Amino acid sequence: MTKETTSGTTTKPLFACLAAALWLALPVGAAGLSDPFATDAVTPPRPTPQSAGRSADVPCAREVPAAPLTAVDAVDLTLCNNPQTREVWAAARYQAAQVGVAQAAWLPNLDGRLGASRLKNEQRNYNSNSAVLTLSWLVFDSGARSATGENARQLLEAAAATQDSTVQSLFLSALQAFYFAQATQAAVVSTTEAERAAREGFNAAESRYQVGVATPADRLLAQTALSQATLNRIRAEGDSRNALGALANVMGFPAGQALALAAPPATLPNDSFTREVAALIAEAEVRRPDLKAAEAQVRAAEAGVDLARAQGRPTISVSTGPTWTEIDRVSANGGVIAVAVNLPIFSGFDTTYRVRAAEAQVDVRTAQRDRLRNQVALDVWRAYQSLTTATQSLKTTLDLVASAEQSERVALGRYKAGVGTVLDLLTAQSALASARLQRIQAALDWFVFRATLAQSVGALDYTLLQPAAEGKR
Repeated sequence: MTKETTSGTTTKPLFACLAAALWLALPVGAAGLSDPFATDAVTPPRPTPQSAGRSADVPCAREVPAAPLTAVDAVDLTLCNNPQTREVWAAARYQAAQVGVAQAAWLPNLDGRLGASRLKNEQRNYNSNSAVLTLSWLVFDSGARSATGENARQLLEAAAATQDSTVQSLFLSALQAFYFAQATQAAVVSTTEAERAAREGFNAAESRYQVGVATPADRLLAQTALSQATLNRIRAEGDSRNALGALANVMGFPAGQALALAAPPATLPNDSFTREVAALIAEAEVRRPDLKAAEAQVRAAEAGVDLARAQGRPTISVSTGPTWTEIDRVSANGGVIAVAVNLPIFSGFDTTYRVRAAEAQVDVRTAQRDRLRNQVALDVWRAYQSLTTATQSLKTTLDLVASAEQSERVALGRYKAGVGTVLDLLTAQSALASARLQRIQAALDWFVFRATLAQSVGALDYTLLQPAAEGKR
């Protein structure tokens, strides 16, 4: 319908269309629905100690505690401060938002368009205004939206599993760095004790030399042993400082952060890990989060094949809405309703090759999953065998240190009494220093490989650090 209007009322239909558009958009803004599809509910929680099985409901620690640092403290600080936790959580939130994008495709779209121009010819000048409000809806798309949604959901599941895998990897990294720092500090104590023993041996050689019952060679050999022991202590102190810097870095602090470590627990290895390797491998195939992520990637790629096929098939959409135009103060109001059918006939074989590419991507993801499954089995096997070896070694080194200490005491007493040689003493002291370092290394290996086995199975959490899980002297 067309009607003549005055200049004072020419903009009323225009404002009416704008008001309608604002009114339709108002509920979302007024209700503050920043997440209308509730994607927050499917987003994995931010990595925290509680997400890794921490029973205590404590806030995330941001500062190094004043008390000596324990393994639990190191893991807490790592999960709270390491940038990788923020990175994987952001990636998970991104994938959750993509699920919302896929769901939004099922809803209609409301678009408004305004136009204004001034027309000029030889006879006269006049204004032209227009307003269109269009509601459009894709009602049939041959399954493209369903495939897009499935792809987004599987990628979100993969992101959530990747986050779990990262948490376990950081958990293991924190324990490795902590135990290594403890081991290097123990090595400082051991090399300091070895230096003290070498100094005592040198003093004995010097006393014997002064009274004429020892040769200069004895004195020089004892001096060489003392210098070597001092050098070993200096190197051990440097290794300890580097290890503390690495631990601070894993926990998300500068390498120069001052750290004081708690003393290692006085524990003997237990046999709680002794299970059939086949059972551990089977458990790992169920629990490993990186394997879950690989499975989700395969399903996402399969949905990509469906999407590629749907993109070459027909679609149907409908649209409707009011229109208003005004030319030289003559306005016309109307409306439109349309049905559009898109029938792809020939696209230069684009769809054919998109499908082939998507199918090849499925093969890629499947091969990656199978390769990872084989790697999981190897990880469990190696960790199990390494822990078995470390357990046996740790028990053996206890006897080794005890016998080496007794041998060193006997050799020192014999040398002071004049019935032993300096070579016997130096050999006994060297054997004792070596035994102590082997004891420290065996303890480090046992703690690290115990955590590595739990991580390879996909069961690394705070229960590993509970005192009840450790055998006591």
